[in-house]
Amino acid sequence: MRPSAPDEFEVRDDGNIRLKQRLNYDSTQQYIFTVQAKDVGGLSDITTVTITVEDFDNLNPYFDHSLYEASIEENQVGQFSDVTPEAIKAQDGDTGINEPVVYSIKAVFPNEYQSNFEIDESSGVISVTSALDREEIDQITVHIQATQQDDASKTANAVVSVTIEDVNDNPPKFDQDEYTVSILENSPQDQFVLQTRVTDLDLGGFSKGHFIMDSDTFIINSQGVISLRSDATLDRETVDNYNIEVIAVDQPVDGLSSTAQVIITVLDVNDNNPQFLPLPEPIEIQEGVYTPSSPGEVCKILVTDADIGDNGRVTITTYSHTELFRFREDGTLLAIEELDRETQDVYDVVIVAMDHAVPQRNNITTVRVSITDVNDNAPVFSSDTYSKSILVKDAKVGEVLLTLSATDKDAGSNALISYRFSEVSSMVALDAETGDITLTSDLSGVIEDTLLNLTAIATDHGTPPESDEAEILIYFKIAPFTESVAFESSSYNFTIKENEPEASIVGKVRALTGNPVVMVRYNMKSNKDVFSVDGEGSIKALRPLDKEEEEWYILTVEAIDSRTPPNTAETMVSVQVENVNEAPVFDAEIYKAEIFSISPYKFPIVKVQASDPDVGESSELQYSLQESTTLLDVEPNTGQIYVLDASSFGGNLFTFHAKATDKHGLSTTTTVQIEVKQSVHRDSVSVISLNQPVYIVEKMIPEMEESMEKVLGWTVKILSVRAEDGNEMRTILRESTDKTYVSFIAMDSSGAVIKATEVKVKLDTEHKVLKSELESVFGPGLEIKVEDSSGNSEVQADTITLGVLLVIIGVTSASIIIYLVKKKKNGTDPDTPSLNVGIGLSKRRRSIDSPANFNINPESREVKYHASFPQDEVNNRL
Repeated sequence: MRPSAPDEFEVRDDGNIRLKQRLNYDSTQQYIFTVQAKDVGGLSDITTVTITVEDFDNLNPYFDHSLYEASIEENQVGQFSDVTPEAIKAQDGDTGINEPVVYSIKAVFPNEYQSNFEIDESSGVISVTSALDREEIDQITVHIQATQQDDASKTANAVVSVTIEDVNDNPPKFDQDEYTVSILENSPQDQFVLQTRVTDLDLGGFSKGHFIMDSDTFIINSQGVISLRSDATLDRETVDNYNIEVIAVDQPVDGLSSTAQVIITVLDVNDNNPQFLPLPEPIEIQEGVYTPSSPGEVCKILVTDADIGDNGRVTITTYSHTELFRFREDGTLLAIEELDRETQDVYDVVIVAMDHAVPQRNNITTVRVSITDVNDNAPVFSSDTYSKSILVKDAKVGEVLLTLSATDKDAGSNALISYRFSEVSSMVALDAETGDITLTSDLSGVIEDTLLNLTAIATDHGTPPESDEAEILIYFKIAPFTESVAFESSSYNFTIKENEPEASIVGKVRALTGNPVVMVRYNMKSNKDVFSVDGEGSIKALRPLDKEEEEWYILTVEAIDSRTPPNTAETMVSVQVENVNEAPVFDAEIYKAEIFSISPYKFPIVKVQASDPDVGESSELQYSLQESTTLLDVEPNTGQIYVLDASSFGGNLFTFHAKATDKHGLSTTTTVQIEVKQSVHRDSVSVISLNQPVYIVEKMIPEMEESMEKVLGWTVKILSVRAEDGNEMRTILRESTDKTYVSFIAMDSSGAVIKATEVKVKLDTEHKVLKSELESVFGPGLEIKVEDSSGNSEVQADTITLGVLLVIIGVTSASIIIYLVKKKKNGTDPDTPSLNVGIGLSKRRRSIDSPANFNINPESREVKYHASFPQDEVNNRL
């Protein structure tokens, strides 16, 4: 036989089939193979062998999967809505026998949820018996077991991971039921107010939620931020509090919601001025003596302020007449000093209502306080004595001899006056209303000169009444007499010191009448605005006098007697104003100037000028600086401030004080502000040449600048003036030259320096106009040339310096000789010569090489050069 069996079997020669290894039913349930039988003669036969493997109960049950995933909505009971990868199933591992299995739940994690699940023993279907809450737990693990029904020892285990699916069963929740916040009423639009916070226990939280808020003033965004609307403004005085309901909805459709209250308090900003309520009318107070400790109440002023707190707390104060009036805390206006209606009957008191905020706001109004009258003034007769002379033979009954006149400073009934005699007279009568004294007797009993002496009383109608008395003298003459008035002197000479106070007495004049009953009054007939004369003849100055304004006054004083008709006389009064030394006065309170740091030594900056009010003494003023500085100094006699050394002061503003002192030691000061600027670039310096001598051009610098400014339309500052060969020393030597170079800069209205190239273009364009303008300064025949300022300025400067030095050598030699001669003539030692030749080369050269800008009053500008150095230094420089 030819074996052809599987590996598990062996076919022997004797025809027996032998099992070589264990068989596994689960792997192969049947084997089919062929067996061949063959004899020695070569004949054979084939047969098919079929071996069926019978199952043996040796395997445990098994689940199709070790892990199942299932889900169920929260709050639901019943079977899982979805099980993956497939429905739970377990079977006997011995498929041939396939004993049924029983399902059970072995454990649930967390174990407190054990009772929430049950499993069908036969189908393995798991159900939820008690609803689950995803917000409490969202994942539960259920361990299940399949047990072979006939053999409890044979089991299989699997795990079911249960996901609790979310259901929108929780409304959103604000972190506060009520939000309270404050915001200033002047907050800008879109101002942040507060952040609300919302949570939602459902899956995804509040990520799909939105807010609802009904407000015209505030808006809420999707993040819960509440802010001021872009088109809204807050005014606490209109609305001081907002109570807004905010709704949070967790999803767009069928969403759950919750609400919170937002209380927004608008804080006050001091944006309202205090306001006065209508003032009482009239506002009056009686005249009288009041003091701070015993004031008089005028009225109560009411003020409101729409703001609150200190912003709305208002205090009222007086701004005018503070010495007379003040306010009490309750707003009552008080009088605190004596008020005299006769001195002033109305006060316009400026009052200020001011809140207590920082900064404060205020309101101002004027309160008119009328002072009512109190009968505190007695009538006053116009004269202490009234007199009249009358010839008896001319007297007529009923004739008005005198008219009395009295005045009362009070008002109303307090000023009404009645007249009477202190005792009744048989010769005259006094009208109570008019004050007329009339003759009531024919005087037949008067046979000699008789003087009637009466006392008249003027009484007002006040309570209590006040009165005044006057003497009445009536002279009854039998025979006529000569009547005249004359001054004791035909002229008077008086002196008064200047600046004496108002009403100072100058002197006294006196006129005589020759009659004891005739009175004299005086009248100033000239210079009435300066002097007055009273009833006693005392002459007074109406104001302080100034000798520098007027030294002599010639007055005419008139004397008028009380006769009818009156007699008059005049006298001349000479008044001399005596001098009193007065301090000088500067023309300006502050002088300002600008220079560049390259400004040369002795270059004039600005001229301070003071005048002495004392006659003829302005030229004797001496000028000095109060501060000690190496930047500048001042000429004592002229007030010209000039540069000492500005090289180290660039880019700064300095304030000094100049003093003017008169010969008596009185002085005054003024402020001088000097701005030292850094040097400008030489590309900004322009140069023109004129066919004029240097010293002439130097004198005309202010006029040149003004003329050039008219033509160019820019501010022009001349920096240097030099001769044709570059020598600025010709100013000193006064040598004539045919050509003078003028270096200058031009600045626009902002102070920026214009480049020389731009200036040159304009000079060329406006050449004819410029020539015409400058001819008005220098005269006809002027030639102007615009020079190229871009050349080798270093070479030019060196050339200029060398030329200056050559001139200085000649001048120095001559100066030394002249000096020695003078010294010898003066009897001094000639071995110690002093050289002062006019210019400091190293410093002066900088004004040529580098441009400078000087803002100087043309009227005060002076060009001076000065230097002093020994001969060997000149030689070294050469």
